[in-house]
Amino acid sequence: MSQFIQSLKKKFKSWIYRRRTRRYLLLSIGYCLVIYTTLVSCNISHDSTQQKAASPSNGTANVVRIVRSKQLTALAVLEKQGTLEKRLEPLGFKVQWPEFAAGPQQLEAINAGALDIALTAESPPVFSQAAGTPLVYLSATARNGKTISLLVPTNSSVKSVAELKGKKIAFQKASIGHYLLVKALEQAGLKLSDVESVSLPPPDANVAFSQGKVDAWLIWEPFVTRAEQKKVGRVLINGGNLRDTSNFYSTSRQFYQAHPDIIKIFLEELQKTEIWSQDHSQEVAKLLAPVTQLDVPTLEKMHKEYEFGLRPITEEVIQKQQQVANLWYDLKLIPKKVNVKEGFLTPEQYAEITPKDVLANK
Repeated sequence: MSQFIQSLKKKFKSWIYRRRTRRYLLLSIGYCLVIYTTLVSCNISHDSTQQKAASPSNGTANVVRIVRSKQLTALAVLEKQGTLEKRLEPLGFKVQWPEFAAGPQQLEAINAGALDIALTAESPPVFSQAAGTPLVYLSATARNGKTISLLVPTNSSVKSVAELKGKKIAFQKASIGHYLLVKALEQAGLKLSDVESVSLPPPDANVAFSQGKVDAWLIWEPFVTRAEQKKVGRVLINGGNLRDTSNFYSTSRQFYQAHPDIIKIFLEELQKTEIWSQDHSQEVAKLLAPVTQLDVPTLEKMHKEYEFGLRPITEEVIQKQQQVANLWYDLKLIPKKVNVKEGFLTPEQYAEITPKDVLANK
C-alpha cells in the first residue's frame, strides 16, 4: 500500500510540475510578446519623431540663430525688415536673433552650440580658433575704422595717446577695441604693457567710464555717440587711420556642413539689404533709431561714415587675418600659433554660397 501511495505522490508532483512549466512557459512567451511590441512601438514612434523633425513639411520648423546687431548695420536692417524669415519659411526654418555683449561672447556661443551665425571683427575668430573652436569664416565686410574710437572723459586733460601712459584703459578683450588699442599705442611709441588694461564687456565698460573709474575707453558705435551726447566723453582718436582689417560673418563647421543652403540664402538676403541700406539713409535711420537708442538725424549723419556691401574672401583677406593671429601670439595673448586657413573654405566652396555680385568684386 505504501509503495502505491508513494507512486501516486510522484505522479501527482510530475503532473503539477508539467502544469507549472507549461503555465510559466505561456506566461514567458506572453511577457516577451508584450516587451517586443512595446519596443517596436517605441522605435516606430522615435523614427517618426525624427522624420518629423527632419521634414519641414510636417509642420516642425528648424531654427537658425543669427546674432542681433544693435549698431547701424545692414544686419540690423535685415532683422527689422523680416525678408530673411519670408525666404526661409517655405523651407521650414524660423529665425531667432539672440543678443550678445560683443564678438568674443558670440563665438563662445557658437562653440557651445547656442548661436549659428556671428558678426565680429578680426580678433574674436583668432582667439576662438586658438581655443579649438571649429570655426568657418563665411564672408567679409568693408574695412572701416571710423566707427570705432578711443574716448577720454570730457574734462580729461589728455590730448594725445602718448599721454595715456600708465593710465587705465577699458576695452573688450579679444575685440576690435583691443586690436586698435595695440595699433594706437604703437603709433604713439608705446606698448600694451605701458598702460593699465581694464578688460570689460561694453555694458560694464560704459558704467566704469561714466563713473570715472577708467581714464579712457576704446569702443565702437553707438556707444561713442551716446557718450558724446551725454557729455561724458570725447573722441581722442578714431580708428580711421588705424584699421587694416575686416569684420567677418562666421559659423561653426557643423552648421556649415549641415546647412550650406541656409547660409547661401542668408548671404543673398543680407547682400540685398546691404545694397538697399547704402542708398536709403533716412529709411535706415528710422528703422534703427529704437535699436541704437539714437535719434534719426544723428543716425542719418552717422550713415555717411559707413560702408555697406559684403566683401569676398580672398587670399589677401586670409593673409591679413594670419597677421592678426601672429600679432596676438607674439603678445602672448593666445596660447598657441593659429593657422587661420583652417577656418576658411576653398574658393569652390565660397563660390557655392557667396552672392555673384560679391564674388565679382574680387
